[in-house]
Amino acid sequence: MPAVELPVVPRLRNIGAERDVLVSWVLSKLPTGAGWRLAALCVLLAAPLAAPLATHAQIERLPPLSTIEPAIEPLPETRAGPTVEPWAEPWTDPSATFPAGPSSDYFDLDAFVAANAGPRAPCEDWCWQVLPAGIIYQSYLADTKDSRLGTQVFDESDQGTLWDATLGGRAGILRFGTALSPWPQGWQLDVEGSGQVRLDPDEERDLESADFRFGVPLTYGYGPHRLKLGYYHLSSHTGDEFLVKHPGFERVNYVRDVLLLGYAYYWTDNLRVYAETGWAFYTDVSEEWEFRFGAEYAPARPTGLHGAPFAAIHTHLREEVNYSGNFVVQAGWAWRGDRTSHLFRVGFHYHNGLSNQMTFFDRFEQQIGAGMWYDF
Repeated sequence: MPAVELPVVPRLRNIGAERDVLVSWVLSKLPTGAGWRLAALCVLLAAPLAAPLATHAQIERLPPLSTIEPAIEPLPETRAGPTVEPWAEPWTDPSATFPAGPSSDYFDLDAFVAANAGPRAPCEDWCWQVLPAGIIYQSYLADTKDSRLGTQVFDESDQGTLWDATLGGRAGILRFGTALSPWPQGWQLDVEGSGQVRLDPDEERDLESADFRFGVPLTYGYGPHRLKLGYYHLSSHTGDEFLVKHPGFERVNYVRDVLLLGYAYYWTDNLRVYAETGWAFYTDVSEEWEFRFGAEYAPARPTGLHGAPFAAIHTHLREEVNYSGNFVVQAGWAWRGDRTSHLFRVGFHYHNGLSNQMTFFDRFEQQIGAGMWYDF
């Protein structure tokens, strides 16, 4: 494309000498092509046309603040306080001295817990509760006929290895008593039930026998005292596999419907002694009277992961065997729940006397083994 000579730029009105010099300098630096020079000239000529718009535009200024709101009154003068060092708390006198160790009126948490949170501490705030948490009269630890979750494997002097298991528990139905303590007090109606079975591991885990228990105890607790009134039913059943393998065994229909009365006393928070008597108003094979008593030591407060030792002894005497019976010892390690009084135990199990399975109510047994038990 041939070069085209552009006319000299005339001096425009309202454009100063500096603008003319700028236009001439820009045109001299552009390539010789007419297209480049023409485009640059149009841009430079259009700039003055926009200048009057900006020149005549007025920016509205905001009125002074004093005309919008009244002046703020200054705060009243205050009396200067004492000078506080930067390193000191505002309420601390840097010159004060404090004796080492707790003051004479410090709060003793251990003493408070011992006086208010154990099974011996009396509580006064009673109210009605449906399905309350906790048990006022807890099961006897070494009584293998109480309702709980538990199992023990042992060697019996004549029968070899046997496996006893209890599948059940206790729960509160209605309480007039305390609500927040892990060791509740007051009056409480419970329900309890369990299946107590015996298996023979050496005979393909055959079911030898099963005792079924159901009861409704009414319990009371205040301070270190516990009282139990109630009813329970117990019936025994022989396993089918056992009868098949022992055709000469004479099956018995052992049944008891019992009214019971029990009392327990906490000598310390961890040590309890108890005694109980039961009178059966309906029996089959069994007789009317029975007696239970014993003592046990177990942690009353939460143990955490480390746990604590426990030990328990229990005696059960029955009229149908001329007030003979059995003696049980259990000892080992126990864990008490942080928010409840539930107790989990593992340890040694020893039984000496007549069988705790009522199918074999008059058979002597000596059991030595180990087990685990969970009490609600």
